[in-house]
Amino acid sequence: MNANAATGSLLSRSLSHTDVRVSGRALAVLVAVALTALSAQFTLPFPGTAVPLVLTPLAVMLTGAVLGSRLGFLTQALYLAAGIAGLPVFAPSLTLPPGALRLIGPTGGYLLAYPVAAFVTGWLAERGWDRRYLTSLLSLLAGLAVIFAGGVSWLSLLPGQTLGSAIATGFLPFVLVDLAKAAVAAKILPVVWKFAGNPSGPATSRK
Repeated sequence: MNANAATGSLLSRSLSHTDVRVSGRALAVLVAVALTALSAQFTLPFPGTAVPLVLTPLAVMLTGAVLGSRLGFLTQALYLAAGIAGLPVFAPSLTLPPGALRLIGPTGGYLLAYPVAAFVTGWLAERGWDRRYLTSLLSLLAGLAVIFAGGVSWLSLLPGQTLGSAIATGFLPFVLVDLAKAAVAAKILPVVWKFAGNPSGPATSRK
């Protein structure tokens, strides 16, 4: 085989491997968007607040931890885009506005914080925080803090709301449940990476 043929063969294999990686990442993002949308369907209204209890924050944090900062951000941005386009991906509700109007409703701050929360969780995971339970928990809590900060800040700007009332209706009813979900997820993550054949976690695989 001459040099030109060898170079062409090497280039072809390289392009083929690149296509596989790109296709795999695209599929992972689409699956993560679908799982985020599915988690939003499990909703429980809370008395005294327009903000329902949903599983979506857990899906957002896991998206970042598993896919990394950039793909996690992209996943949640696509999730919001699907909701804005009118697809039934947001939590079903008789009181919250549908489609793009959901982003200016009571839960708009939480939704808009999703991409940032996934990015923060993924950024920490890329640096090995998802390898052990304690650091996994801290990375998930960092993402959760972003979501609560966005949600409560937005609620406090709505008519008739103050920061105190926003905390009372948008944080206190949900914080213990979300902390429990983060604790369970943090326990699972290192085990998942170990059985996936990557005991060092996704930090090396996503760089």
